[in-house]
Amino acid sequence: MNNQEELIRREILGIKEYIPGKPIEETQRELGLTDVIKLASNENPLGPAKEVLAAIQETAPAVYLYPDSNRYHLKQALAEHLKLDPAWIFPGNGSDEVIKLFAEAYFCPGDEVIVAKPTFSVYEYAARLMGAEVVTVPAADGYRHDLEGMAAAVTARTKAVFICNPNNPTGTIISRQQLRDFFDRLPQRVLLVIDEAYSDYVDDEADYGRGRELLESGRVLILRTFSKIYGMAGLRVGYGIANPTLLQWLERVKEPFSINIIAQRAAIAALQAKEHVALSRRLNAEGKKQLYRGLTELGLTYLPTQANFILFQVPVESKLVYDGMLRRGVILRMADSFGLPRHLRVTVGTPEQNTRFLQALKEVLASSGS
Repeated sequence: MNNQEELIRREILGIKEYIPGKPIEETQRELGLTDVIKLASNENPLGPAKEVLAAIQETAPAVYLYPDSNRYHLKQALAEHLKLDPAWIFPGNGSDEVIKLFAEAYFCPGDEVIVAKPTFSVYEYAARLMGAEVVTVPAADGYRHDLEGMAAAVTARTKAVFICNPNNPTGTIISRQQLRDFFDRLPQRVLLVIDEAYSDYVDDEADYGRGRELLESGRVLILRTFSKIYGMAGLRVGYGIANPTLLQWLERVKEPFSINIIAQRAAIAALQAKEHVALSRRLNAEGKKQLYRGLTELGLTYLPTQANFILFQVPVESKLVYDGMLRRGVILRMADSFGLPRHLRVTVGTPEQNTRFLQALKEVLASSGS
């Protein structure tokens, strides 16, 4: 058959491929560089804790064994960490897998799923994959969730709403009262997914709206990850928190061995590495101040963040700045895929990485006439 589009599911035709941050090795290979830093994917510049590295080494000889499909010990460790019953926890191969499994379990063709714009693109991907219609609500000021607009977008066909808090790529947060008021406006049949991947970096704890206060409703799924502050993005571990009545259907559709044995034991070790988490938070807080000062000195507008990245605006097309930074061995993330063509996102790095980023950015802007 000549036309393969006739063979595949119709829903896939409208899905855009996810574009990740450019890998260091790819940049070195393409540009002939040896010294490259990646500030594109919001990874922890400190890497994993020493406890995690020790667990990886100790577990390596056991890789000939299938991992525990039930993730028993990881669930127990998370339950102790979160002060919850293990039945309320669903570990997955990154929070991306939890999103996809949630969509597979709950979304049907014709359902509507409400998302903000800009926000993390995997919500839309998962909904479209299952044939659901995605209702996009633009940010009220270009950056923050328009909760009024999202509530107004709910119809009789709405199955779920996704909220990213702190939001990626903006770093903005929804307050406790805003989250409660929004949830109270949702019909009882509508599910709410709250992505808290960056919650460990939040400074404004007093005003931050955590989804845990809504868990008892049975209609809320919270997403967390080990990829950010725990420095384990390469091992792919995340988890969902929800009422067992909601999670039971995700267990039905999950693959049997989705989290490998090293990742499970490394995640357990990460939960004990409290000093590493505290150090990562301090480094991030100091790094934000350093980058705020540097961006201000360059005359650039940025968005104050509650995460480990900063979204900033440039006076030229972001692709020009992005390419110039690549040639200087600094990988950033363009925000055009989020609908922000004159913005870039930079991960908060070490003091040395931040200094290198700011110096390279100064050179690129000067060469562009800005």
